[in-house]
Amino acid sequence: MANSSLLPLIILLLSSAVITSRKTQLPPASPPLTPNYYAKSCPRFHDILQNVVVPKQTSHPTTAAATLRLFFHDCMVGGCDASVLIASNAYNKAERDQDINESLAGDGFDIVTRIKTALEIECPGVVSCSDILAVATRDLVIQVGGPHYDVKLGRKDGLESKASNVEGRLGRANMTMDKIIKIFEGHGYTTRELVALMGGGHTIGFAHCKEFESRLFGPKPDPSVHPKLVKKLKAMCANSSSDPTLSAYLDPISAGNFDNMIFKNLLNGLGVLGTDQAMGSDPRTRPFVEEYAKDPVVFFRDFAKAMEKTSVYQVKTGNEGEKLAVDPRDSTANVWVIIKRFDELY
Repeated sequence: MANSSLLPLIILLLSSAVITSRKTQLPPASPPLTPNYYAKSCPRFHDILQNVVVPKQTSHPTTAAATLRLFFHDCMVGGCDASVLIASNAYNKAERDQDINESLAGDGFDIVTRIKTALEIECPGVVSCSDILAVATRDLVIQVGGPHYDVKLGRKDGLESKASNVEGRLGRANMTMDKIIKIFEGHGYTTRELVALMGGGHTIGFAHCKEFESRLFGPKPDPSVHPKLVKKLKAMCANSSSDPTLSAYLDPISAGNFDNMIFKNLLNGLGVLGTDQAMGSDPRTRPFVEEYAKDPVVFFRDFAKAMEKTSVYQVKTGNEGEKLAVDPRDSTANVWVIIKRFDELY
């Protein structure tokens, strides 16, 4: 009887030992992101970044929109790891060459290249491109009138960039609101966050005519588009068949300014993209559009929170990634190489 009374205690001790053993076998946790990650290794990081960002946006006003879109397209495919910057080669088609990314504007790539080049002179091999893209996006949003939000640092750049990973992770201009909501839900966003992010990206965003011209031409224009906007966009896109680079700002009233005007536009039939106009009419999203149209403070608050959430989405830290560098032989400064031997990656 004495031995049997000890049995439960022995089982409990053995169970605890197994749990403890399993805990000790787990890999060490990756170091967390921190606001002062480069305080010692590259103390002038932000000053150098600002010295590039401010004049670039001033001389090329589409830079903020291009960089914000580049940042979101990077984060939604494998996390915020700068994998969208990697160029394709004979052995691999990279993310940036998937059709939905072919319209990413060059100003976004260029700003990261310029900042990375300047930082390599100051503190070589220290700052990752993913950190550069995250902070440059935040600073550019602020420069065009948007809200401040915190960006923690310490991301590593990804080791993989495959075009096949892109489909289904980003919304397209011809998608239904059902599909858009499902994509955002798949990334862990609420419908409120979806509206804040789409509105924030499109208040300074622009799109090529091919993304919305089906709403303008044909037997009859899309009845959800305001007639005056139809006339304006038709004139802008008249030569789009011969010039596929033609584009239009998604906020036709206060183009290039980060504000809540796009939400007011949607309530008045002034959505350039079909998905934007659907956001203004769908019963699941319209209440947030109405709220943001009335209260820019709430919109700024929600956008800032959603961007903080996005900036840490599936980030890589510690040994999960590495830093990318600009190939000095590349005259366009838009080809990215990984500082590892090819056979270590593929």
